Order: sequence, then C-alpha cells, then structure tokens
Amino acid sequence: MNGKLFLVDTSVWLEVLPARRGMAALRERIDSLLAADAVATTGMIRLELLGAARTEQEWQRLSELLSALHPLPTTEDHWNEAARMGFQLRRQGVSVPFTDLLIAAVAVKGALVLLHRDRHFDRIAAQLPVQVESHLAI
Repeated sequence: MNGKLFLVDTSVWLEVLPARRGMAALRERIDSLLAADAVATTGMIRLELLGAARTEQEWQRLSELLSALHPLPTTEDHWNEAARMGFQLRRQGVSVPFTDLLIAAVAVKGALVLLHRDRHFDRIAAQLPVQVESHLAI
C-alpha cells in the first residue's frame, strides 16, 4: 500500500454488500480501493457489520472480508478525540451519534479519508477537520 488509506464506513458496506445490491458507481469505487489495498476498518465498523449479520454464513463471509482490510486499533487517544469532537460539535449546536464520533476520530488520528453515505459525517466535516468522501449525492 503506497497511497492514502480510506476508512470505509458501515453505511457504504451496507450499500455494496452483497455484490448484487447497491449502486454500481459506489461498488466500482470500493472495488478499485480494494484492488489498490487502500481500505481500512476499525472495531466499531466491524461491530456494526458483524453484529447485524443474519446467518452464520453471512457472519463468516463478512468476517473474512473485514480480516483482509487494514485493521486500525481503537486506542484511548481515539476515545479522547471522539469526546473532544462531540464537545466541540455540541457547542456549535451539532449533535451526532457517539459511534460516528469514534469512527471519525479514528479517521482523523490516522489521517485517513472517511468514505461514507451517512449525513452525520458530512455534518462533522463541516465543523471539524475530518477528510470525507461523501457518497450521499450518488
């Protein structure tokens, strides 16, 4: 991996998995990032995806996919950054789920681009220095 890493949010995975679902342009974007070995994940995204699996087979398939991505640990620094971000946003009248704050904090601390389809990340990025690639308009 020589280029930028992308933290692909659950909101995107839900659109492109299984392969027959989702928007073709978004699926092509993810396929190109996967081919370039440029996709990372973190514990919260793993939890959201695996925790929502409906069958053992789906759980195994998702687990295998996620294990092929760059794993990003969640450290005390990430939790502190998420708390700081939440505090700053609330002072500006913006409220977002804590799970999204933690994912955004992992992206910020790792200097990753957060690829998503979740309006909360656009709200965060409008107020704080989070690099996002938004696919809401697709």
